[in-house]
Amino acid sequence: MIRKIKILAPLLFLVATLSLSSQEKQDWEKIKSLKVAFITERLDLTSKEAQSFWPIYNEHQTKKEGFFRVERFEIGSEIKNLDALSEAQASELLLRMQKLEEEKQKAEKSFIEKISKTISAKKTILLMRSEEDFKRQLIKQYRQKRGNK
Repeated sequence: MIRKIKILAPLLFLVATLSLSSQEKQDWEKIKSLKVAFITERLDLTSKEAQSFWPIYNEHQTKKEGFFRVERFEIGSEIKNLDALSEAQASELLLRMQKLEEEKQKAEKSFIEKISKTISAKKTILLMRSEEDFKRQLIKQYRQKRGNK
């Protein structure tokens, strides 16, 4: 699970960086739509499963985006000015970072518990694997696009 988080954070950073302009915001929405389609196809949810799955999944994604914003913009801006921080401020920042990691892990655990009550254990694992596959595919496409310029 920690590996998943470590992989997701840079991806979210990449996607957030790309979404700064309005065109890029449209790209972000397109990526979200592609991810939904990718997961839908991979999981092959029944209509009953989909009705309960997507609200839980979307809520979790919103939480993850909130964590990312805090990590990237609040904590990240302080890290950029690390030289200007006193030891006490750096210590407090480190505690905030640890607390955020704990909150992220708690949210991930809660999500897995909720979602595994909605879909089977196999589909829950497939969901986790599908998210990783989607990220790899997205990064691969980004690198290919960037290499062609």
